[in-house]
Amino acid sequence: MKFLVLGAGKMGYAVAYDLIRGAKVEKVVVADSSTDNLKELVKRLPDEKIIPVELDVTNEEELAQLMAEIDVAVSCITYKHNYELAKIALATKTHFIDLGGNEEIVAKEFMLDELAKEQGVTIIPDLGLAPGLVSLLAVSAAESFDEIYDIRLRVGGLPANPDECFMDYCQVFSIDGLINEYNEDCTVLRDGKIFSVPSLSDNESIEFPRPFGTMEAFNTSGGISTLPQSYLGRVQHLDYKTIRYPGHCDAIHMLKELGMMSKEPVETASGPVVPRDLLFKLLSDKLPKDEPDVVLVRVMVSGLKDKKPVQIIWDCIDYADQAAGLTAMMRMTAFPASIVAQMIARGDITERGVLRQETTVPTKLFLAEMDGRGIRLQMTERAPAHIK
Repeated sequence: MKFLVLGAGKMGYAVAYDLIRGAKVEKVVVADSSTDNLKELVKRLPDEKIIPVELDVTNEEELAQLMAEIDVAVSCITYKHNYELAKIALATKTHFIDLGGNEEIVAKEFMLDELAKEQGVTIIPDLGLAPGLVSLLAVSAAESFDEIYDIRLRVGGLPANPDECFMDYCQVFSIDGLINEYNEDCTVLRDGKIFSVPSLSDNESIEFPRPFGTMEAFNTSGGISTLPQSYLGRVQHLDYKTIRYPGHCDAIHMLKELGMMSKEPVETASGPVVPRDLLFKLLSDKLPKDEPDVVLVRVMVSGLKDKKPVQIIWDCIDYADQAAGLTAMMRMTAFPASIVAQMIARGDITERGVLRQETTVPTKLFLAEMDGRGIRLQMTERAPAHIK
């Protein structure tokens, strides 16, 4: 099996780290425009399976040549490129997955469905932590119900030592993607209907074991992917919220209300300034990059089983693997992408087209693969708790 990993940053590194451990993996081409990123990756992963290639993904001709020689391409770069990358994958008849995170881009990818079927290509967007892992946890729980009432997804990538970080946060993934999550509207199911609600809204308290205690969770965009469409008519309520240390939402909401997430230039005494560009620069400089992190996950699905009301809860608290040089966010985002890429290459996934992960990925096999990588996902079943 041969793979192409686009991007040699944190997520690209973690995908390559996992892929080279696959028994049937022959080659992992890692492409990035930064020679420094490639040198660092090769230094940390001295494996003959890895082939570093300096490449700008906007160079479509060279990218197409690389794609034509491999089985599955995995995009670990900013979501802005994913639609164009998917089109190149179709032209070269290469299977393609990405980490997603932007509903508008993902919707454009799904417009390629018929062409993907004609070309015999599998494309699965939004495969990471959220969307990705949490969607498959929800499906795994929902499959056991006779009737489903609601699905609630809660996820947070956080510094393990918040007191040392500005706004109790650190750079666990792309700042550009983070701003997008805080700024764009969110898709939810309420009373069985699809709605769009503002990000940073509906703040709630959520309890985790010590040392975390009471945390907050609020609406953010991009983490729910196609679940509302898949479960429309089957559940009354479905939403996704980001978990943070208390007070973070208020701080971010102030920045948003101030207009700091706007892409429209603002005239100043020293010339025009794009607020979002300034916010990106300031957060990139202020938020620490190498802090030990933790990922908190809680997926709650309620419904009827054998005519009795039941709630299934998936919980996970995952810390960085410092010995392997993997943050918790890298593990929880990259491992799902690598697992599904290998499923496609092995033939565990044979359906063609642009596919929804929740109707395509075999959940039992996926969860077994995650467990084999040391990701401890705990499932409990109980009587439903009252949710405000």
